Amino acid sequence: MSAGFDGPLLGVDFSSAPSRRKPITVAHGRRAGAVLRLDRLEALPTLDDFEALLARPGPWLGGFDLPFGLPRELVDSLGWPQDWPALITHYAGMERAALREVFKAWCDARPAGGKFAHRACDRPAGSSPSMKWVNPPVAWMLHAGAPRLLAAGLSLPGLCEGPGRDPQRLALEAYPGLLARELIGTRSYKSDDAARQTPERLIARKDLVDALEQGRSRLGLRLKLSPAQAEALVADASGDRLDAVLCLVQAAWATGQPRHGWPEAVDPLEGWILTA
Repeated sequence: MSAGFDGPLLGVDFSSAPSRRKPITVAHGRRAGAVLRLDRLEALPTLDDFEALLARPGPWLGGFDLPFGLPRELVDSLGWPQDWPALITHYAGMERAALREVFKAWCDARPAGGKFAHRACDRPAGSSPSMKWVNPPVAWMLHAGAPRLLAAGLSLPGLCEGPGRDPQRLALEAYPGLLARELIGTRSYKSDDAARQTPERLIARKDLVDALEQGRSRLGLRLKLSPAQAEALVADASGDRLDAVLCLVQAAWATGQPRHGWPEAVDPLEGWILTA
């Protein structure tokens, strides 16, 4: 069955500790056939603002750059709940200091080279394991983000749907690094450190925007930007605006896919990353 969604789309570059200097960034757009139009960019400096975004009436579909699930191997070994809503509620109820101790002890007991547990989608997507608490701290993104998606009553295809969930507000897990690597390889295009905001990274952002506008990815979508929008994406050395747009492109791809792009055998506890 095709997803067949043609309403407003969101791409969300998430932060577990947003601020005015480093807000959660949201790209808003709409797809028409093979063309995806960027309507506007929005900055959310607090998690309360993020909750307000999630509460906005549908229809809308969003791609969110945060892990939605934990590795089955980890959940099984810890004896945590086997049902996604119950697991996320359990996870949200633990303090981060306690989670860090649990995860560190789990990793310390594992052999070198295999410290972390991975979800099935992590390696195809090239993403960090969702239990990782440093560099990058994606475990805290899960801790801050997934419980809010659950509490907002959204439908999370494959994870949490049906009675009590709003079918007009849909959330899917996105990962901008996957699409960026397809378009510009392993070149770095962003840094929050001013000293590392180099001309090479600026050129990489220009090349990435050009590739998106020309539709050079396997996703079969061409991004429509105004000159001012393209300039704003290139000028943002942090890459947050561009990451939000990459998530938007992944969300747009999902609208035309069976099961919103989920392969048939995905573990409903772990979830899946769009386009992996």
